[in-house]
Amino acid sequence: MRFGLEKVLGISQQALAIHSRRSEVLANNLANVDTPGFKARDIDFRAALQQAKGMGNEARLVTTNPRHLGGNGASTADVDNLIGELKFRNPTQPSLDGNTVDPLREKSEFMENALLYQANLRFLTGKVKMLKTALKGE
Repeated sequence: MRFGLEKVLGISQQALAIHSRRSEVLANNLANVDTPGFKARDIDFRAALQQAKGMGNEARLVTTNPRHLGGNGASTADVDNLIGELKFRNPTQPSLDGNTVDPLREKSEFMENALLYQANLRFLTGKVKMLKTALKGE
């Protein structure tokens, strides 16, 4: 009987990878708050997670060169495939220079994403502890 961690951990690996990528996008928005003409972008987390659920265990490392190594788990290429194109954020009040970054909204979204990342990480930690307990027979 084969035992795969993907079955035990579920979609949590992909969720962590999507949260991590979204943190990068939101941080980029905050870094460009004063850049004229910069358009704020974001990831539709729910759509990306639904895409990951639909892929199941089919999500694999995409190799672009015959010398690349294959692998399992969520890679950067997998996350980019799940996310698709980044979405532009509709500004509530765009500035005169064309910048659509709202610093308060970006900070709020960043903190919410960080909290969800931590919650998901704690959930995974609990599952790993449960597996360790089961393996030890306690």
